[in-house]
Amino acid sequence: MPSREQLSTLLDPDGTVLLTVECQQGVVGPDSALPELAKEARSSGALANIARLVAGAHRGGVQVIHAIAERRPDGRGANHNARLFRAAERLPVQQLSGTTAVRVAPPIEVTEEDFVVRRLHGLSPLAGTDVDALLRNLGCRTLVVTGVSANVAVPNTVFDAVNRGYNAVVPADAIAGVPSDYTPALIRNTLALVATITATDDVLACFERPRR
Repeated sequence: MPSREQLSTLLDPDGTVLLTVECQQGVVGPDSALPELAKEARSSGALANIARLVAGAHRGGVQVIHAIAERRPDGRGANHNARLFRAAERLPVQQLSGTTAVRVAPPIEVTEEDFVVRRLHGLSPLAGTDVDALLRNLGCRTLVVTGVSANVAVPNTVFDAVNRGYNAVVPADAIAGVPSDYTPALIRNTLALVATITATDDVLACFERPRR
């Protein structure tokens, strides 16, 4: 874990963006297409911590971006080149554009200042979407990555952020995956090698400190 001073320097509000990954009703909500993942996101406290981080970012003047994965009803433009995509096509709840499934899930609050970026393809919020351009235009140096899943989208996001030159910060208690013991193993053996691992309370302390 970084020192408070190191984390405070990384999380300067003027150069920090908080990203929520696939925290949508059809993924982490009560009617999720992936009930095991939704249950883990809630029972682990990750979803509640993400909501706390978003609220803290709003209070502290830190930009928030919500990354949503969706598909057109006709499936045009969607990937079909992996087992994951083919399985998603058969799920009883579809992440269709314009439906409740692709709205940001409570208790996370979305304000007018937030960006909601939607993608129709791929595994990562940064690859081939508006997110990277927005981050650069916002002057982002540090990206705080939260959300689901630790199995696929979260590590993709962290790797893409690092490859693009951003500092990646991951609050370990604000991401979730399945099974429950997979997330700490991923953090310990993979994400800790490329990102700064911390906790929700420590990030909030930086977001809510008095600005210079």
